[in-house]
Amino acid sequence: MQSQQKEDPRVYLAAERTFLSWVRTALALMGFGFVVARFGLFLREITPSAQAHGTGFSLPIGIALIALGIIVVITSTFRYRRYIRSIDNGQFRAAFGWNFDALVAALLAVIGITMALYLTRL
Repeated sequence: MQSQQKEDPRVYLAAERTFLSWVRTALALMGFGFVVARFGLFLREITPSAQAHGTGFSLPIGIALIALGIIVVITSTFRYRRYIRSIDNGQFRAAFGWNFDALVAALLAVIGITMALYLTRL
């Protein structure tokens, strides 16, 4: 069975599709982080009450999203290389490293909750 995986190009293509999905996710996180970072500036321009509350909290949240995007793209590159090496060695497992997925989801949940709490205070 393992030798069939090594010879089947669909396994390599599936690994590449997964890698490209993570790259798209990282780009989306970085783009959204930029938007969130600039959100405070937008609020200051259109809302007089935003001056009193301060809108500097969107900058750290935006930077956190950008940093998360950078971490995702770097980690996904290493994981992709590890997948290909495992497939070449005939040692590939289907559940290879799901902890990273759960960690990214948890970090996004924390950032989302933090941003929601911040927006309710405005």
